[in-house]
Amino acid sequence: MRRRAWNLGIELQFVRGTGPAGRITQEDLEAYAAAGGHTSAGSMPLARRDGIEEVPITGLRRAIAEHLQQSKRHIPHFSYIEEVDVSALEELRAELNARHENRGHLTLLPFLIRAVLDAVAEHPQVNARFDDEAAVLHRHNAVHVGVATQTDAGLLVPVLHHAEAFDLWQAATELHRLAEAARAGKASREELTGSTITITSLGALGGLAATPVINYPEVAIIGVNRIVERPVVRDGQIVIRKMMNLSSSFDHRIVDGWEAASFIQRIKRDLEQPALLFVG
Repeated sequence: MRRRAWNLGIELQFVRGTGPAGRITQEDLEAYAAAGGHTSAGSMPLARRDGIEEVPITGLRRAIAEHLQQSKRHIPHFSYIEEVDVSALEELRAELNARHENRGHLTLLPFLIRAVLDAVAEHPQVNARFDDEAAVLHRHNAVHVGVATQTDAGLLVPVLHHAEAFDLWQAATELHRLAEAARAGKASREELTGSTITITSLGALGGLAATPVINYPEVAIIGVNRIVERPVVRDGQIVIRKMMNLSSSFDHRIVDGWEAASFIQRIKRDLEQPALLFVG
């Protein structure tokens, strides 16, 4: 078989063996040769690859990179991660979508924004933009929620201005419009600027936890991780619940650990008891 491989110009290290313990058989060799030097499974041969592709970082991608660099250079980040039981919220969301199908589809995001609005009322320090050169914190009465959105051009942050003025369905409709405009490259400058606090989520790819980068010059960003069903202990019993982590980052110059934790705990309370979103 080695002579046959030599005659065919085939190096046996590239042939996938199907015999005992991966041994290469005569049939493996002939199949490899018939396939033009590739295994039947189409795997690439083990060979060195050289070369470097140079990709200039220009335009919007460069602007995004510089903005993130500015955030990390200027802001002393710290992150706080908390788990949230969203079982009741998911039941409510499904019920509302079924009952009010004609009003549009509610995702988790409008509920989270409503919880943020409640939490900001108690912690106005978090809904702010910090001018570090002038050493002035601008605390906003309005809540302009930026929503980090992945597009072909890179990560953009369309803004739901005056989120406090939207109900759940209005927020859902406007968020969908903003996201589609951003992905199509049609979002206006006004729609991409002016946020006072940002939410970021990778949806189903959200992982267990993250350390999101604050959207400079804001002082807080809320990261949403994926929802998973897992066993938890409730009243001494193991039950299956829908759990989600919130991974949030804060500017430690403005927001101390206690305030950050209190802010997230208020959001957690509202999401775990969604009736509170409607009664205050």
